[in-house]
Amino acid sequence: MKAMILAAGLGKRMRPLTDHCPKPLLPVAGKPLIVHHLARLRQAGIHEVVINVSYRAEQIIAALGDGDAYGLHIHWSRETEPLETGGGIQQALPMLGEAPFLLINGDVWCAALPAQHALQGDDLAHLMLVENPFHHASGDFGLAGRRVNQTSTQRLTYSGISVIHPEVLAGQPQGAFALAPLLRTAIDNNRVSGEHYKGHWVDVGTPERLAALERQLQVDRG
Repeated sequence: MKAMILAAGLGKRMRPLTDHCPKPLLPVAGKPLIVHHLARLRQAGIHEVVINVSYRAEQIIAALGDGDAYGLHIHWSRETEPLETGGGIQQALPMLGEAPFLLINGDVWCAALPAQHALQGDDLAHLMLVENPFHHASGDFGLAGRRVNQTSTQRLTYSGISVIHPEVLAGQPQGAFALAPLLRTAIDNNRVSGEHYKGHWVDVGTPERLAALERQLQVDRG
């Protein structure tokens, strides 16, 4: 299985930290945020990674190179204009191929990847869901067994980590579009599985959350 890391965002919420450094390269526990993802991917046995870049793309490419230092092979998908999540994935599909792939938001930190890599039956996606953080108390989706729904009153938050089948994007025109509406359609068609991850996960969306993560990891290291 291949993986894709979404790293093309402007990092507006992280300013002023991202005024001169792209968000994926912000340090956490002594190494760039995105390098934690690369380490998890290698541990999971994934060796090919596609990373989309736009804002300060050259800095990210210079920092990570071809991925050899991390035991991976990195393919770069450069975006000359904002393509949003769906459009960014669509542009990268020639590098990802026709099989399901692991998708990771570049601005989250997580101690693990989904336990289930293979999609079941005619499923189009598998979502890793987490407890609702304080800044997103209403959550995103319900989970009944291993099926994701939009009807449960008790909801969990999408972690930004999932397994995606390229068919999710079938029929979409070239250009910018969001992935979320396509996932919601697949959920309504009962074609999305999920799991409730209860380990350490953080949406590193603001300088304050980044600082809190750094403090927690220092405590964990003892």
